[in-house]
Parts: sequence; structure tokens; C-alpha cells
Amino acid sequence: MTSIPTRKDILSASKIIEPYVHRTPVLSSENLNHLLDCQLFFKCENLQKAGAFKSRGAVNAVFTMDADLMKNGVATHSSGNHAAALSRAAKLRGIKAHIVMPENSSAVKIEAVKHYGGNITFCKSNLASREETLKLVLKHTNATEVHPYNNPTIISGQATAAKELCEDSGAFDIIMAPVGGGGLLSGTALAVNYFSPKTIVIAAEPEQADDAYQSFYQKKFIPSLNPDTIADGLRTSLGSLTFPIIQKYVNDIVTVSEVAIIRAMKLIWERMKIIVEPSSAVPLAAILENKFEYKNKKIGIIISGGNVDLDNLPW
Repeated sequence: MTSIPTRKDILSASKIIEPYVHRTPVLSSENLNHLLDCQLFFKCENLQKAGAFKSRGAVNAVFTMDADLMKNGVATHSSGNHAAALSRAAKLRGIKAHIVMPENSSAVKIEAVKHYGGNITFCKSNLASREETLKLVLKHTNATEVHPYNNPTIISGQATAAKELCEDSGAFDIIMAPVGGGGLLSGTALAVNYFSPKTIVIAAEPEQADDAYQSFYQKKFIPSLNPDTIADGLRTSLGSLTFPIIQKYVNDIVTVSEVAIIRAMKLIWERMKIIVEPSSAVPLAAILENKFEYKNKKIGIIISGGNVDLDNLPW
């Protein structure tokens, strides 16, 4: 696939990944519903294989890849969750994974990549360094690049989370996802369009990494420059494939403060008794900061991951 994934592509991805990923639970909290005066349903990708939704796209990409493309392994750049997911998918397929990671990546995510057998090369914490380092790795290894989000098979895999959410919990007024590179958001928006077309899609992004918000409203690509947010999974720029999908199928993007992200993360830990990483808390932070009309709405939230450095919590 070289274009926007179709309904058929997402259904195909569901079948391909089924043996290798969890159909994660959808949890709700009467406590949070009462506190916020709405119905919240959390699709818990923090309980996914490798601890994040990224396993869906990585497995779909690796298991749809031709044998010739796989012979020298796969390579990517990632701050952590895609890195671990691709390393795991490659291990399942019996091939090598070469991973470029920013030097300030979370320790727990670095260890996860090592656990799944990924070969790590570190780079500076900016997109230019990521891409330049990956070019060198690709030249040295002749591996096939699997981009963390700007790849139709990746997007099709990520879309299966929202598809399952709609199947398991019925129609929603709103479905929310965080946005960084846009793979999860693109997949979510497409799944909603195909499987729950009356549902509104709202993305949430840190104020201190608001390139998707700017791009969405200026209707032109704005790169992420020196993002400074605790939500490490959301520091990347949109892609040439994800941006047009988001423009067409997402209804709104809102931004949230660092204080709200930490508050939302802590609230989920305390009230729902589950571990989520900062990026996962960004949609709930948007509700806490009243960034859109949510009262009395049925809202689905994709909890993107739960890979947290327990020795470096933000509270």
C-alpha cells in the first residue's frame, strides 16, 4: 500500500495481527464519570504486547512484508514504543531489528528494545538527527525501513484499536487519541470513518509540542522544533501520509498544559489503578482543562501505552 488505508486494509490487518497481539480491554470508572459528568471508556493499549498500541502496526508491517525485503532485517527511528514493538515483531518473524533512538529516551523503553533483541544506535533528540542516523544505519545494514507512523501498513494496524473499541462498546459521541507523528490518530480517524461514521474524532497534544495543532489549523505542515514535553511519545512531527488523513478525517485538535498532563496521568493511576505513560494521559488532560464540550457525552479514549520509568515519575 502506498496510499490511504481502506476499510478492507484495516479488516485485513485485524486478521493478520490477531495471533500476536492482545484484544485489549475497555475500562471505565464510575468515579471519573461522576467527577467529569460524562461517560468515559478507555481502550487500554497500556496492556498491549510491548506495552503500547505500536505492537499493532509493527506486527502488521512485518508480517505483510515480502521475504526479499526482510532478508536484511528492518530498521526505524523511535523514542521507544515503536522501537520495542518493531523489535518484538522482528523477533517473531526471525529477522533483525536495527533501532535509532534519541539519547534522552526513557530508560524503560531502552531496556524494552534490548529485551526484544533490537540493535540500538543512539542519536540527538531532534528529527534531523534521527533521520540522518537512520540513513547511516540503512546504508550499513541494507535493512528495510519501517517508519514509525508514515507507513500505510503501520496506520492500518493502529486503526484496529479504535475498530475494536467501537465493536466492544458501541457507538460513541467522541473518540479521542493523542497525536505525535499521527499514526495512531490517522488510524483512529479512518476506523471511526469506516466503522462509526457519526462519531467525532478529537486529538489532544501538549502545548509544548503543538506542531500538529498548528499544522491542522494553518492547513500546512509545521514541523516539530525543540519540543519540550513530558509526553515523550508525542515529540515527533506529522508525516506526509498522516497529515492529509488528519486534515480530512479529524474534527478537532486541542492542546493541553504540562500540569494537566501530569494531573491526568496521576488521576488515572489513582482512580483506575492502571499504569499509563504521560502521552496516554493527554486526552484526559484536555477534558480536565475544558478544551471542548464533553458534558453528558459518551467518550472513548485510546490509552496509547504504559511504558513508564518507575524511578523517574513526575510527582
